Amino acid sequence: MHQQIIRLDPVRRGLADITGAVDRVVRESGVEAGLCHVFLHHTSASLVVQENADPAVRRDLEAWMRRLVRDGDALFTHTAEGPDDMSAHVRSVLTATSLTLPVRAGRLDLGTWQAVYLWEHRERAGGRRLTVSVWGG
Repeated sequence: MHQQIIRLDPVRRGLADITGAVDRVVRESGVEAGLCHVFLHHTSASLVVQENADPAVRRDLEAWMRRLVRDGDALFTHTAEGPDDMSAHVRSVLTATSLTLPVRAGRLDLGTWQAVYLWEHRERAGGRRLTVSVWGG
């Protein structure tokens, strides 16, 4: 098993492609066939596998999520860090904070139009930390 921490610089709300950073850990692991688990150490962002070809997909997903879970909703009492605080937590519950991905031929085995994204749910978040664990043979 190989395990490594990835530290990501702050990004604005939306989907940020982290495929290269995760795949780099897979390649460094030396694992040819197995699994890669990615865990996000935060509760106001998430991880998704999504289309990487048309940026409109990412914009549409963000627009849909903004409509589904609105910042500053009067229902929310947890507002310590601003109007996007609780909405970011709800968005992360609706998505995922970890992913398990196949490894084949020493690389992430993603589909042609797939990429791994950090979905930042805060308008102005700090950096993010991921633990990437790779195991296999």
